Amino acid sequence: MTIPLPERLRPHRLTDVIGQAHLLGENGPLRQAVDQGNLPSLILWGPPGVGKTTIAQLLAQAVDRPFVSLSAISSGVKDIRELLADNALQAPVVFIDEIHRFNKSQQDALLAAVEKGRITLIGATTENPSFEVNGALLSRCQVYVLKSLDSDALDALLQRAISQDAVLREREIRLAETAALHQLSGGDGRKLLNLLELTVNTFADDEAIVIDNDRVLHAAQQTVVRHDKQGDLHYDLVSAMIKSVRGSDPDAALYWMARLMQGGEDPVFIARRLLILASEDIGAANPNALLLAEACFRSVQAVGWPECRIMLGQTVVYLTTSPKSNATYRAINAALALAEKTAHLPVPLHLRNAPTALMKAQGHGADYLYPHDFPGNFVKQAYLPDELADVRLYQAGQNARERENMKFLADRWAQPEPPGKV
Repeated sequence: MTIPLPERLRPHRLTDVIGQAHLLGENGPLRQAVDQGNLPSLILWGPPGVGKTTIAQLLAQAVDRPFVSLSAISSGVKDIRELLADNALQAPVVFIDEIHRFNKSQQDALLAAVEKGRITLIGATTENPSFEVNGALLSRCQVYVLKSLDSDALDALLQRAISQDAVLREREIRLAETAALHQLSGGDGRKLLNLLELTVNTFADDEAIVIDNDRVLHAAQQTVVRHDKQGDLHYDLVSAMIKSVRGSDPDAALYWMARLMQGGEDPVFIARRLLILASEDIGAANPNALLLAEACFRSVQAVGWPECRIMLGQTVVYLTTSPKSNATYRAINAALALAEKTAHLPVPLHLRNAPTALMKAQGHGADYLYPHDFPGNFVKQAYLPDELADVRLYQAGQNARERENMKFLADRWAQPEPPGKV
């Protein structure tokens, strides 16, 4: 049986890897780590066909460590425990493909070994590890993002294939056009090489091989894909959907979402984007938007395709026709920026916790005024350090609900200060 071209062309050294220069180039963090003989536990997050498995193998090779590969699809807790009990393996690099498919108990089984350095874990995932890898394991790993192969990388891979592969270099191959190869592969190196080999095999043994777009499309038996999950069009469609919702155009929002669906987008991804949008672009103008988006997210996970299109459609229309405000989004960003600059400021004494007698004696919690002891459940007192007394992070948006909320606050804070207040 002939070994597929991607396997025949698999790099043997880190310097042979095409693409991912931001990680493996001369100043890349992974290159620098292995040059110093170090390899931390890490998660490689990126689209299919960009070299996650190959890079994991080559990293282990570069630090001269045994390499063990597990598949999250077929391996369970028992396999992990057997691996960890194998005393013949000294500090192995354990590679887990599709680690996002491991459940919590499977991921937890790795924690102690990773923390104590008994193994170096390399996980590979196409999904955002912030959502798919539990926090305890994630905190013990560095996350490195791999990118889809760009046009230059795809061309370099094609040239390497026709000039260095032992099978292809026996035939004279000319690449007259590569646009179809680029578009159909969508930045996936494995798909690119498989498509190249498929196209070459459509030529007779004595036929000159000239690869152009028509020949590639004929071999693939499809037109250029309308949507690729990792290509530029993917991000353009997502951007168009979000901007249409933000701009209160339900027809456009539904259309762009339908384009995503038609292109095979994961409906959970769409629901997740709507969940973020409900808080970022609507926020306090209509707090129910976040509740509906959260219910949609859970419903999509529970129901799945194709029925979940109904919940997604309902949610998009609701969010699109809702009043908009990014006031809370801007406020938390401003708060984070301020906190970074003023982390040295102490918590005022009257706001501090006082669980012990010593803390009470030091004045923790002294003079704090309990709002529920006052009319309207409000009393005027300082809640920020004196240095930040005049800071205003939240500025209400131009909508009825936030204006009403701000009037409520203004009325409260216009009250006179109580006697003896801090």
